[in-house]
Amino acid sequence: MTKPAILVISSHVVRGTVGNRAAVFALETLGFPVWAVPTVTLPWHPGHGPATRIVPPADAFAAMLADLEGASWLGEVGGVLTGYLGGAEQAAPIARLIAAVKAKNPGALYVCDPVIGDRGGLYVPQATAEAIRDRLLLLADIATPNRAELDWLAGRAGETLEDIAAMARSLPPRAMLVTSAPAGDRRIGNLWVEAETASLASHGVVAKPPNGLGDLTAAMLLAQRLDGKAAAEAVRHVTAAVFDILSRAAERGVDELMLETDAASLTAPKAGIDVRSVG
Repeated sequence: MTKPAILVISSHVVRGTVGNRAAVFALETLGFPVWAVPTVTLPWHPGHGPATRIVPPADAFAAMLADLEGASWLGEVGGVLTGYLGGAEQAAPIARLIAAVKAKNPGALYVCDPVIGDRGGLYVPQATAEAIRDRLLLLADIATPNRAELDWLAGRAGETLEDIAAMARSLPPRAMLVTSAPAGDRRIGNLWVEAETASLASHGVVAKPPNGLGDLTAAMLLAQRLDGKAAAEAVRHVTAAVFDILSRAAERGVDELMLETDAASLTAPKAGIDVRSVG
């Protein structure tokens, strides 16, 4: 059976496995054709040190996305994933393109990964974070914020799993996967929140993890859902796959995920993942 194409809109790095580099590899490995749109191009992740940042001119970016809106192949797209934006002005043309995809294919699934910050605060300009919140989150079927991003989006801090679930339910997407959720006893996890249900898929904490875990998680979740997996099964698979890849990177002492070496974990992860209901 032919799988639908997935439109991925995020950052591109020359070296490393973050943003589109992580998402596109994972999705293509899982058999999905990918339409990849870079929002910014960097030589490496900014966490590795200062680097040149190339953001496409706003008018050119908008024109390219308008071209995609009118493309005769737009009906091929069954899923959309957005991540890091190069600027607030990119949100409006992205929103129009998402609307065009859904108009052409009402069953298309949109996952918004609101890449805006971490426990140190916002690492994008306030206007960019607000554009993601006010233009893209409203359109999302699923969002995948980390805990710090959820705090900012909800306008308050949550400490318990019940608090975090309530905050997730206060936001527009019908479902949310909150990454880096507390699981106790040196464990961390992904908290899936949908309607009245919430479940936590957890694993042991890995010190100083490489970047790209959120990008990979969002892409994997979209793939699993488009493959028809139920939420619980999808979250278990995603958490196991990402933990497998993370653990192996940590064992090697590398500063980037090694998806090309650990690609088998995307389809057949070995990690044992604890999943329990919350609330």
